[in-house]
Amino acid sequence: MNLALSTRRVANRSSRRSLRALTLTEMMVSMSLLGLVLMGMIASQLYGMRMLQVTSPKLGSSDEARIAVSKLVEDIRSAKLIRIGTGSLSSFTEFAVDQAQQGNSIQVYPTVSTNQWTRYYWDFADQKLKRTTNGATSVLVVANSVSNSLVFTSEDYAGNILTNNHNNRVIGLKLEFYQIQYPKMSVGPGQYYDYYQLHTRITRRTLM
Repeated sequence: MNLALSTRRVANRSSRRSLRALTLTEMMVSMSLLGLVLMGMIASQLYGMRMLQVTSPKLGSSDEARIAVSKLVEDIRSAKLIRIGTGSLSSFTEFAVDQAQQGNSIQVYPTVSTNQWTRYYWDFADQKLKRTTNGATSVLVVANSVSNSLVFTSEDYAGNILTNNHNNRVIGLKLEFYQIQYPKMSVGPGQYYDYYQLHTRITRRTLM
């Protein structure tokens, strides 16, 4: 009988122990640990969003640079004639002899006929590099956020800017990109910009 009574008492104590609630100290410790975990998750999320804002301009500029170079390189390499000067959607003026061959526009001719051409030009109004062809009334935007106006140069083999339209010249392309990292911020103190530069040189496949 004493054994049965002892067994019953042990069972009752175990049952009471399993039904016991958390103490105030245990509750505070649990809530503190949960708060630390949530703070870590929020901090990680904010850091990831900030890194996305930082890298997005770089990725966008890199994509635009690849698009600009690939199309422009193909047009220049396959051209029969090339002229460098100042241009816009409606006009193009080639640089005169003995004038430095560097400007905002280049006009390439796929044949020896000057009636058919493709023009690339940097537009001061919106700072975009654009492409148009003869007879077209609209333009194709090749690259955005280009800050330099002297995009095209005519160079010799050593990289010196020429003053004449030599047959075996090299066409220099320089694009200086800028991009606002945080577009929602107002322009002024505290605004951040990213800057990138692309510089390449291109020659025609066939020299006449």
